[in-house]
Order: sequence, then C-alpha cells, then structure tokens
Amino acid sequence: MIPGGGQPNMQQLLQQAQKMQQDLAAAQEELARTEVDGQAGGGLVKATVTGSGELRALVIDPKAVDPEDTETLADLVVAAVQAANENAQALQQEKLGPLAQGLRGGGGIPGLPF
Repeated sequence: MIPGGGQPNMQQLLQQAQKMQQDLAAAQEELARTEVDGQAGGGLVKATVTGSGELRALVIDPKAVDPEDTETLADLVVAAVQAANENAQALQQEKLGPLAQGLRGGGGIPGLPF
C-alpha cells in the first residue's frame, strides 16, 4: 500500500524493475571490460584483472626471479593478484553499490520487500 490508501501502479513498478535490471546488466558488462591493476614487491610483480575479477595479465620483472628462492616470487604473485582483486572489488562496489541500494529499498520500488 502507498500512504494515503492508493494502490501502486503495477505498470510503473514493472518499468522501474526493468530499468534497474538493465542498469545492473550494463554495469556488470562495464565491469567485465574494465581492467584494474595490483602490484607487489614495489612493482616487481604486476597483475591485471577485470572489474569482475578475471585475471588477464601477469608481469614479472626479471629482478624478482631468483632460482634459489621461488617461494618469494610465488608470494609476490599471490600478493599482486590479491591487490588487483581488491581493486576490482572496490570498482564493483563503486559501480554496483548504488544499484544494490536501490534493490534493497534505499530508493527502490515501493511495496517490494527488497
């Protein structure tokens, strides 16, 4: 119910829901195309992931390669990928956060529980 006793306009509600769904799909597509970087070891290892978290590239400076210490290199790779994924999550929050707020009722569709 809408305050004042009126009934919600179902056509309008459906249009709002469709627009929100289209906006969400567009934001997800943009995330899949956008690349973000992360680095470790002062830039010795750099990882590039998409905004949706897909690993696209890994660059390892030759200075990071020590045949006697592959564990450090592995740690740097993991750290760079984690940093890139954290940046991707921040981008997701930036792009999808306002849409998720709308779906949870923070300016969403009146009368719906989400």
